[in-house]
Amino acid sequence: MEGEMDAHLKESRPNRRNGKGQKKVKTSFGDVPIDTPRDREGSYDPEILPKRQRSLGPALENKILSLYSMGMSYRDITSHIKEMYDMELSAAQLTAITDRVWPEIEEWRSRPLDRVYPFVWLDALFYKVKQDGQIKSMAAYLVLGMNVEGEKDLLGIYLSETESASFWLSVLSDLQARGVEDILVASIDNLKGFKEAIETVFPKTDVQLCIVHQIRNAMRYVPYQDSREVVRDMKTIYKANTLEQGESALEAFESKWSKKHPAMVRSWKNNWEGLSTFFNYHPEIRKIMYTTNSIEGFNRQIRKATKTKGSLPSERALYKLLYLVSVRTAKKWSRPRSWTKVISILAMTHGERLALE
Repeated sequence: MEGEMDAHLKESRPNRRNGKGQKKVKTSFGDVPIDTPRDREGSYDPEILPKRQRSLGPALENKILSLYSMGMSYRDITSHIKEMYDMELSAAQLTAITDRVWPEIEEWRSRPLDRVYPFVWLDALFYKVKQDGQIKSMAAYLVLGMNVEGEKDLLGIYLSETESASFWLSVLSDLQARGVEDILVASIDNLKGFKEAIETVFPKTDVQLCIVHQIRNAMRYVPYQDSREVVRDMKTIYKANTLEQGESALEAFESKWSKKHPAMVRSWKNNWEGLSTFFNYHPEIRKIMYTTNSIEGFNRQIRKATKTKGSLPSERALYKLLYLVSVRTAKKWSRPRSWTKVISILAMTHGERLALE
Protein backbone atom coordinates (compact mmCIF):
# COMPACT_ATOMS: atom_id res chain seq x y z
CA MET A 1 0.00 0.00 0.00
CA GLU A 2 2.92 2.34 0.64
CA GLY A 3 4.11 1.66 -2.91
CA GLU A 4 0.61 2.25 -4.24
CA MET A 5 0.43 5.56 -2.34
CA ASP A 6 3.76 6.72 -3.82
CA ALA A 7 2.45 6.03 -7.33
CA HIS A 8 -0.88 7.73 -6.56
CA LEU A 9 0.76 10.92 -5.26
CA LYS A 10 2.87 11.24 -8.41
CA GLU A 11 -0.34 11.28 -10.44
CA SER A 12 -2.34 13.61 -8.15
CA ARG A 13 0.04 16.48 -7.28
CA PRO A 14 -0.09 18.66 -5.20
CA ASN A 15 -1.89 16.00 -3.14
CA ARG A 16 0.24 14.62 -0.27
CA ARG A 17 0.24 12.13 2.57
CA ASN A 18 -1.96 12.63 5.61
CA GLY A 19 -0.82 10.13 8.20
CA LYS A 20 -2.21 6.62 8.59
CA GLY A 21 -5.42 4.94 9.60
CA GLN A 22 -5.79 1.48 11.07
CA LYS A 23 -8.31 -1.29 10.59
CA LYS A 24 -8.56 -4.91 11.55
CA VAL A 25 -8.83 -7.36 8.70
CA LYS A 26 -10.22 -10.86 9.13
CA THR A 27 -8.11 -13.67 7.69
CA SER A 28 -8.25 -17.45 7.89
CA PHE A 29 -5.82 -17.17 10.82
CA GLY A 30 -7.57 -14.49 12.90
CA ASP A 31 -7.77 -10.68 12.89
CA VAL A 32 -4.75 -8.77 11.61
CA PRO A 33 -4.24 -5.02 12.29
CA ILE A 34 -3.37 -3.10 9.10
CA ASP A 35 -1.95 0.44 8.94
CA THR A 36 -3.42 2.12 5.86
CA PRO A 37 -1.75 5.26 4.43
CA ARG A 38 -4.03 8.27 3.82
CA ASP A 39 -3.80 11.28 1.54
CA ARG A 40 -5.11 14.85 1.98
CA GLU A 41 -7.66 14.62 -0.83
CA GLY A 42 -8.95 11.22 0.28
CA SER A 43 -8.69 10.01 -3.31
CA TYR A 44 -6.35 7.07 -2.64
CA ASP A 45 -8.15 3.72 -2.79
CA PRO A 46 -5.77 0.77 -2.26
CA GLU A 47 -6.04 -1.99 -4.84
CA ILE A 48 -4.34 -4.58 -2.68
CA LEU A 49 -6.88 -4.04 0.13
CA PRO A 50 -9.81 -1.76 -0.89
CA LYS A 51 -11.18 0.77 1.61
CA ARG A 52 -14.27 -1.04 2.79
CA GLN A 53 -12.85 -4.55 2.61
CA ARG A 54 -12.64 -6.07 6.07
CA SER A 55 -11.77 -9.61 5.13
CA LEU A 56 -8.59 -10.83 3.49
CA GLY A 57 -9.60 -14.50 3.54
CA PRO A 58 -10.75 -15.16 -0.05
CA ALA A 59 -8.34 -12.64 -1.58
CA LEU A 60 -5.38 -14.08 0.30
CA GLU A 61 -6.33 -17.66 -0.45
CA ASN A 62 -6.78 -16.89 -4.16
CA LYS A 63 -3.38 -15.22 -4.17
CA ILE A 64 -1.78 -18.27 -2.55
CA LEU A 65 -3.45 -20.65 -5.01
CA SER A 66 -2.28 -18.48 -7.91
CA LEU A 67 1.31 -18.53 -6.64
CA TYR A 68 1.10 -22.30 -6.08
CA SER A 69 -0.15 -22.84 -9.65
CA MET A 70 2.94 -21.01 -10.92
CA GLY A 71 5.12 -23.63 -9.28
CA MET A 72 6.28 -21.56 -6.30
CA SER A 73 7.39 -23.59 -3.29
CA TYR A 74 5.77 -23.16 0.11
CA ARG A 75 8.95 -21.41 1.26
CA ASP A 76 8.73 -18.91 -1.61
CA ILE A 77 5.01 -18.35 -1.05
CA THR A 78 5.63 -17.74 2.67
CA SER A 79 8.32 -15.19 1.82
CA HIS A 80 6.05 -13.47 -0.72
CA ILE A 81 3.09 -13.24 1.69
CA LYS A 82 5.41 -11.92 4.42
CA GLU A 83 6.62 -9.20 2.07
CA MET A 84 3.11 -8.33 0.82
CA TYR A 85 1.07 -8.56 4.03
CA ASP A 86 3.63 -8.86 6.83
CA MET A 87 2.06 -12.19 7.81
CA GLU A 88 3.79 -15.39 8.87
CA LEU A 89 2.33 -18.57 7.36
CA SER A 90 3.43 -22.11 8.13
CA ALA A 91 3.65 -25.01 5.69
CA ALA A 92 0.67 -26.59 7.48
CA GLN A 93 -1.42 -23.45 6.93
CA LEU A 94 -0.48 -23.33 3.25
CA THR A 95 -1.36 -27.00 2.86
CA ALA A 96 -4.74 -26.31 4.49
CA ILE A 97 -5.38 -23.51 1.99
CA THR A 98 -4.40 -25.54 -1.09
CA ASP A 99 -6.46 -28.47 0.26
CA ARG A 100 -9.57 -26.29 0.05
CA VAL A 101 -9.45 -26.68 -3.71
CA TRP A 102 -9.96 -30.45 -3.36
CA PRO A 103 -13.80 -30.40 -3.47
CA GLU A 104 -13.49 -28.40 -6.70
CA ILE A 105 -11.11 -31.06 -8.05
CA GLU A 106 -13.50 -33.86 -7.10
CA GLU A 107 -16.32 -32.08 -8.93
CA TRP A 108 -14.06 -31.51 -11.95
CA ARG A 109 -13.01 -35.16 -12.05
CA SER A 110 -16.60 -36.36 -12.24
CA ARG A 111 -18.09 -33.60 -14.43
CA PRO A 112 -20.09 -34.66 -17.52
CA LEU A 113 -18.22 -34.60 -20.84
CA ASP A 114 -19.36 -34.12 -24.43
CA ARG A 115 -20.88 -37.03 -26.32
CA VAL A 116 -18.19 -37.04 -29.03
CA TYR A 117 -14.68 -35.67 -29.46
CA PRO A 118 -13.12 -35.48 -32.94
CA PHE A 119 -9.62 -35.48 -31.45
CA VAL A 120 -8.12 -36.66 -28.18
CA TRP A 121 -4.42 -36.50 -27.31
CA LEU A 122 -2.77 -38.52 -24.56
CA ASP A 123 0.66 -38.04 -23.06
CA ALA A 124 2.54 -38.63 -19.82
CA LEU A 125 4.71 -36.61 -17.45
CA PHE A 126 6.86 -38.24 -14.78
CA TYR A 127 7.39 -37.09 -11.19
CA LYS A 128 9.00 -38.20 -7.97
CA VAL A 129 6.42 -38.68 -5.22
CA LYS A 130 6.82 -39.67 -1.56
CA GLN A 131 4.96 -42.85 -0.69
CA ASP A 132 5.27 -44.82 2.54
CA GLY A 133 8.50 -43.03 3.40
CA GLN A 134 10.07 -43.74 0.00
CA ILE A 135 10.51 -41.67 -3.15
CA LYS A 136 8.81 -43.38 -6.10
CA SER A 137 8.46 -42.49 -9.75
CA MET A 138 4.89 -41.79 -10.81
CA ALA A 139 3.41 -40.98 -14.20
CA ALA A 140 0.71 -38.37 -14.66
CA TYR A 141 -1.29 -39.24 -17.77
CA LEU A 142 -3.08 -36.26 -19.30
CA VAL A 143 -6.06 -36.63 -21.63
CA LEU A 144 -6.73 -33.54 -23.74
CA GLY A 145 -9.80 -33.40 -25.97
CA MET A 146 -11.02 -31.11 -28.74
CA ASN A 147 -14.80 -30.94 -29.15
CA VAL A 148 -16.86 -30.29 -32.27
CA GLU A 149 -16.56 -26.54 -31.64
CA GLY A 150 -12.78 -26.76 -31.82
CA GLU A 151 -12.45 -26.01 -28.09
CA LYS A 152 -9.78 -27.79 -26.07
CA ASP A 153 -10.58 -29.30 -22.69
CA LEU A 154 -8.45 -31.33 -20.32
CA LEU A 155 -10.72 -34.33 -19.86
CA GLY A 156 -8.77 -35.91 -17.04
CA ILE A 157 -5.56 -36.40 -15.08
CA TYR A 158 -4.70 -39.98 -14.12
CA LEU A 159 -1.84 -40.99 -11.83
CA SER A 160 -0.26 -44.41 -11.97
CA GLU A 161 3.03 -46.19 -11.27
CA THR A 162 2.44 -48.68 -14.09
CA GLU A 163 1.07 -48.58 -17.62
CA SER A 164 -0.97 -51.49 -18.95
CA ALA A 165 -4.09 -52.41 -20.87
CA SER A 166 -6.04 -52.67 -17.59
CA PHE A 167 -4.93 -49.15 -16.57
CA TRP A 168 -6.00 -47.68 -19.90
CA LEU A 169 -9.25 -49.63 -19.73
CA SER A 170 -10.04 -47.89 -16.42
CA VAL A 171 -9.18 -44.45 -17.92
CA LEU A 172 -11.34 -44.96 -21.02
CA SER A 173 -14.16 -46.46 -18.95
CA ASP A 174 -14.10 -43.32 -16.78
CA LEU A 175 -14.47 -41.12 -19.88
CA GLN A 176 -17.31 -43.33 -21.08
CA ALA A 177 -19.08 -43.17 -17.72
CA ARG A 178 -18.93 -39.38 -17.88
CA GLY A 179 -20.76 -39.28 -21.19
CA VAL A 180 -18.21 -39.83 -23.97
CA GLU A 181 -19.73 -42.11 -26.61
CA ASP A 182 -17.22 -41.74 -29.42
CA ILE A 183 -13.73 -40.47 -30.27
CA LEU A 184 -12.73 -40.13 -33.91
CA VAL A 185 -8.94 -39.99 -33.51
CA ALA A 186 -6.73 -40.64 -30.48
CA SER A 187 -3.17 -39.34 -30.93
CA ILE A 188 -0.65 -40.96 -28.61
CA ASP A 189 3.00 -41.67 -28.02
CA ASN A 190 3.24 -45.47 -28.25
CA LEU A 191 1.45 -46.02 -24.91
CA LYS A 192 1.67 -49.58 -23.65
CA GLY A 193 -1.68 -51.38 -23.70
CA PHE A 194 -3.64 -48.40 -25.03
CA LYS A 195 -4.57 -49.86 -28.42
CA GLU A 196 -6.06 -52.99 -26.87
CA ALA A 197 -8.04 -50.94 -24.34
CA ILE A 198 -9.49 -48.45 -26.82
CA GLU A 199 -10.57 -51.26 -29.15
CA THR A 200 -12.68 -52.52 -26.24
CA VAL A 201 -14.26 -49.23 -25.14
CA PHE A 202 -14.28 -47.16 -28.35
CA PRO A 203 -13.87 -49.71 -31.18
CA LYS A 204 -14.41 -47.18 -34.00
CA THR A 205 -11.60 -44.87 -32.86
CA ASP A 206 -8.54 -44.51 -35.08
CA VAL A 207 -5.26 -44.55 -33.16
CA GLN A 208 -2.48 -42.33 -34.51
CA LEU A 209 1.06 -42.67 -33.18
CA CYS A 210 2.77 -39.30 -32.88
CA ILE A 211 5.18 -38.72 -35.78
CA VAL A 212 7.25 -36.26 -33.73
CA HIS A 213 7.77 -38.84 -30.97
CA GLN A 214 8.64 -41.44 -33.60
CA ILE A 215 11.33 -39.19 -35.08
CA ARG A 216 12.79 -38.46 -31.65
CA ASN A 217 12.81 -42.11 -30.64
CA ALA A 218 14.33 -43.26 -33.95
CA MET A 219 17.04 -40.58 -33.84
CA ARG A 220 18.43 -42.11 -30.66
CA TYR A 221 20.03 -44.74 -32.89
CA VAL A 222 21.58 -42.24 -35.33
CA PRO A 223 24.98 -40.53 -34.85
CA TYR A 224 25.17 -36.78 -35.30
CA GLN A 225 26.98 -36.89 -38.66
CA ASP A 226 24.02 -38.68 -40.28
CA SER A 227 21.22 -36.90 -38.41
CA ARG A 228 20.37 -34.16 -40.91
CA GLU A 229 20.20 -36.51 -43.86
CA VAL A 230 18.16 -39.08 -41.94
CA VAL A 231 15.63 -36.45 -40.78
CA ARG A 232 15.33 -35.18 -44.35
CA ASP A 233 14.63 -38.70 -45.59
CA MET A 234 12.08 -39.31 -42.82
CA LYS A 235 10.18 -36.25 -44.02
CA THR A 236 9.60 -37.90 -47.41
CA ILE A 237 7.69 -40.65 -45.57
CA TYR A 238 5.22 -38.62 -43.50
CA LYS A 239 4.91 -35.76 -45.99
CA ALA A 240 3.77 -38.15 -48.76
CA ASN A 241 0.37 -37.44 -50.29
CA THR A 242 -1.02 -40.96 -50.10
CA LEU A 243 -0.49 -44.17 -48.16
CA GLU A 244 0.98 -45.83 -51.24
CA GLN A 245 3.51 -43.01 -51.68
CA GLY A 246 4.32 -43.16 -47.97
CA GLU A 247 4.97 -46.90 -48.16
CA SER A 248 7.19 -46.41 -51.22
CA ALA A 249 9.15 -43.74 -49.36
CA LEU A 250 9.51 -46.08 -46.37
CA GLU A 251 10.85 -48.83 -48.63
CA ALA A 252 13.40 -46.42 -50.15
CA PHE A 253 14.29 -45.31 -46.61
CA GLU A 254 14.82 -48.94 -45.57
CA SER A 255 17.00 -49.71 -48.60
CA LYS A 256 19.21 -46.70 -47.90
CA TRP A 257 19.64 -46.96 -44.14
CA SER A 258 18.85 -50.50 -42.95
CA LYS A 259 22.46 -51.73 -43.03
CA LYS A 260 23.94 -48.65 -41.36
CA HIS A 261 21.17 -47.98 -38.80
CA PRO A 262 19.01 -51.15 -38.53
CA ALA A 263 17.41 -50.28 -35.16
CA MET A 264 16.28 -46.90 -36.46
CA VAL A 265 14.68 -48.39 -39.57
CA ARG A 266 13.15 -51.22 -37.54
CA SER A 267 11.38 -48.71 -35.27
CA TRP A 268 9.63 -47.21 -38.31
CA LYS A 269 8.70 -50.61 -39.73
CA ASN A 270 7.38 -51.97 -36.43
CA ASN A 271 5.22 -48.89 -35.78
CA TRP A 272 4.10 -48.27 -39.36
CA GLU A 273 0.50 -49.41 -38.86
CA GLY A 274 -0.06 -46.81 -36.13
CA LEU A 275 2.06 -44.13 -37.78
CA SER A 276 0.25 -44.30 -41.13
CA THR A 277 -3.33 -43.85 -39.84
CA PHE A 278 -3.40 -40.17 -40.82
CA PHE A 279 -3.18 -41.06 -44.54
CA ASN A 280 -6.87 -41.99 -44.31
CA TYR A 281 -7.74 -38.35 -43.65
CA HIS A 282 -7.79 -35.09 -45.61
CA PRO A 283 -4.43 -33.20 -45.58
CA GLU A 284 -6.00 -30.36 -43.55
CA ILE A 285 -6.89 -32.84 -40.80
CA ARG A 286 -3.52 -34.61 -40.86
CA LYS A 287 -1.83 -31.51 -39.46
CA ILE A 288 -3.92 -31.81 -36.29
CA MET A 289 -3.76 -35.56 -35.79
CA TYR A 290 -0.26 -36.81 -36.66
CA THR A 291 1.44 -35.08 -33.77
CA THR A 292 0.69 -34.63 -30.07
CA ASN A 293 1.88 -31.00 -30.31
CA SER A 294 -1.42 -29.78 -28.84
CA ILE A 295 -0.81 -31.58 -25.58
CA GLU A 296 2.97 -31.05 -25.70
CA GLY A 297 2.42 -27.28 -25.65
CA PHE A 298 0.26 -27.80 -22.58
CA ASN A 299 2.92 -30.03 -21.04
CA ARG A 300 5.55 -27.31 -21.51
CA GLN A 301 3.48 -25.00 -19.34
CA ILE A 302 3.17 -27.70 -16.70
CA ARG A 303 6.90 -28.44 -16.78
CA LYS A 304 7.65 -24.75 -16.38
CA ALA A 305 5.57 -24.71 -13.19
CA THR A 306 6.90 -28.02 -11.81
CA LYS A 307 10.57 -27.97 -12.84
CA THR A 308 11.70 -26.74 -9.40
CA LYS A 309 9.98 -29.64 -7.63
CA GLY A 310 12.51 -32.27 -6.62
CA SER A 311 9.71 -34.46 -5.31
CA LEU A 312 6.11 -34.04 -4.21
CA PRO A 313 5.04 -34.99 -0.66
CA SER A 314 2.07 -37.09 -1.87
CA GLU A 315 -0.09 -38.10 -4.83
CA ARG A 316 -2.68 -35.61 -3.62
CA ALA A 317 -0.13 -32.77 -3.71
CA LEU A 318 0.85 -33.74 -7.27
CA TYR A 319 -2.78 -33.80 -8.38
CA LYS A 320 -3.52 -30.41 -6.80
CA LEU A 321 -0.54 -28.85 -8.54
CA LEU A 322 -1.37 -30.32 -11.96
CA TYR A 323 -5.00 -29.25 -11.66
CA LEU A 324 -4.22 -25.66 -10.66
CA VAL A 325 -1.62 -25.31 -13.43
CA SER A 326 -4.10 -26.70 -15.96
CA VAL A 327 -6.81 -24.23 -14.90
CA ARG A 328 -4.41 -21.31 -15.37
CA THR A 329 -3.07 -22.62 -18.69
CA ALA A 330 -6.51 -23.37 -20.16
CA LYS A 331 -7.35 -19.65 -20.13
CA LYS A 332 -4.85 -19.17 -22.98
CA TRP A 333 -6.24 -21.88 -25.26
CA SER A 334 -7.78 -20.85 -28.55
CA ARG A 335 -9.54 -22.59 -31.43
CA PRO A 336 -7.40 -23.63 -34.44
CA ARG A 337 -7.63 -21.09 -37.26
CA SER A 338 -8.48 -23.84 -39.74
CA TRP A 339 -11.23 -25.33 -37.56
CA THR A 340 -14.16 -24.26 -39.76
CA LYS A 341 -12.60 -26.10 -42.70
CA VAL A 342 -11.64 -29.10 -40.57
CA ILE A 343 -15.10 -29.61 -39.07
CA SER A 344 -16.71 -29.15 -42.51
CA ILE A 345 -14.56 -31.97 -43.89
CA LEU A 346 -15.29 -34.17 -40.87
CA ALA A 347 -19.01 -33.47 -41.27
CA MET A 348 -18.83 -34.89 -44.80
CA THR A 349 -16.71 -37.94 -43.88
CA HIS A 350 -17.91 -38.68 -40.31
CA GLY A 351 -21.18 -36.77 -40.11
CA GLU A 352 -23.19 -39.66 -38.65
CA ARG A 353 -20.75 -40.13 -35.78
CA LEU A 354 -20.45 -36.41 -35.07
CA ALA A 355 -24.23 -35.94 -35.19
CA LEU A 356 -23.78 -32.32 -36.23
CA GLU A 357 -27.00 -30.38 -36.68
